[in-house]
Amino acid sequence: MPRKAKTEETVVTEENASMEAQSEETVTMGDALPAEEEIPMDEESSADENISSDDDIIEGNGTAVETYPTGETAESGDDISGGTELQTEDSVDAGSVKTEGDESVKESETAPDLSPETGDENESGAANNAPEASTPPRKRKTKASAPAAKPEPPVRKPAPSAILTLNADTEVETPESREDTIWHELQNAYRTRRILTGSLGGIEKMDGGGTIAVIYYKEMRVVIPLAEMMINLVEDEDHDYGELVQRQNKILGNMLGCEIDFIIKGLDNASRSVVASRKDAMYKKRQIFYMPDADGNSRVCEDRIVQARVIAVAEKVVRVEIFGAECSILARDLSWDWLGDATEHFHVGDQILVRILSVKIRSLEDISVKADVKSVNGNTSKENLSKCKIQGKYAGTVTDIHKGTVFVRLHIGVNAVAHSCYDNRLPGKKDEVSFVVTRIDADRNVAVGLISRIIKQNI
Repeated sequence: MPRKAKTEETVVTEENASMEAQSEETVTMGDALPAEEEIPMDEESSADENISSDDDIIEGNGTAVETYPTGETAESGDDISGGTELQTEDSVDAGSVKTEGDESVKESETAPDLSPETGDENESGAANNAPEASTPPRKRKTKASAPAAKPEPPVRKPAPSAILTLNADTEVETPESREDTIWHELQNAYRTRRILTGSLGGIEKMDGGGTIAVIYYKEMRVVIPLAEMMINLVEDEDHDYGELVQRQNKILGNMLGCEIDFIIKGLDNASRSVVASRKDAMYKKRQIFYMPDADGNSRVCEDRIVQARVIAVAEKVVRVEIFGAECSILARDLSWDWLGDATEHFHVGDQILVRILSVKIRSLEDISVKADVKSVNGNTSKENLSKCKIQGKYAGTVTDIHKGTVFVRLHIGVNAVAHSCYDNRLPGKKDEVSFVVTRIDADRNVAVGLISRIIKQNI
């Protein structure tokens, strides 16, 4: 069967392939150019017209096309010298023949136009013999990279102010928070005139010559002038013990370490200094506990056991404060046992039980109280006296010596009195002695005898 001649043959060259690879750099020209003149399908091309010569080259797409005067087109690789007559098609597809004026045709427009129309014809044509140009891989252009900016250091977030505790429901109290809490408590007490209790921690002299007592309330310093410490001393011929201020300072020195009540009189928020008064606190307590109520009863009354604070201790006396009133208790009223030194059994700051023996209320500023300690404790002297036998020898300790009479406290719990000593050495206080019982005084609950020898001297 004779082979049909193609009206237009497109040969893809290496130039076409390279231009296809660089499609990014090619500017689309087809949109800007005027539309191609189409040859009407009804009009037949004249046989005398020459479409183009063999040397014509279409410049837009780089495709070489060979044309013949008879309108028959042969491929460049075919041999036409053999005289084989080529039959032309009656019609030429629109857009397949290009005129000389069409010099610029985009490559992307030519390739899609030929492949769908001549796909069947290229199967048996010379295009099968021409090797298909391989498209090189497209290279991606790399933009010139700018110098990398130095990363900014991360912003450090402030740590939480709360303390991380081991237990979820607990809070750790710092010294600052504790001080703020105490100061807030002092401010509330100042507004409400509430009675606070602190410890007497020091005595200081002011530049002007005055004396102040330093009280520590939960580590907060509170100052009380000496005139507000309620140290009232009698000034007469029977109590002429020297200058009043010196006596007050001596008593105040013996009170170091005791607990006292006070009411705040003034505050300074800037320096956090506090001035208080013990006198006001004691008067307020007297009003509450000693003055009778509407029924005529008072809380502190005779024969009632109350709790008292030890504010000073001497060898033979203990001074206590009983709800705003001070009272001195002698050694003989402290215990049923003979005490050689009260400081060995009582200390400043202790809280003891006392029995009220009498209360005299003349006014709020003049209240006198008498109390003892030994009546609170049971008397065991009678029971222990039965253990003592006449002509028996017992060890004991010398508690006191008065006008040649030696007072001994036997180790079996009996008080004894010795009027003579058979040792060459004189007995002294706190000496260990051997006591011989000669007589038992049941009325006074004491054993009477003599000291046979001194076991150990207290040097």
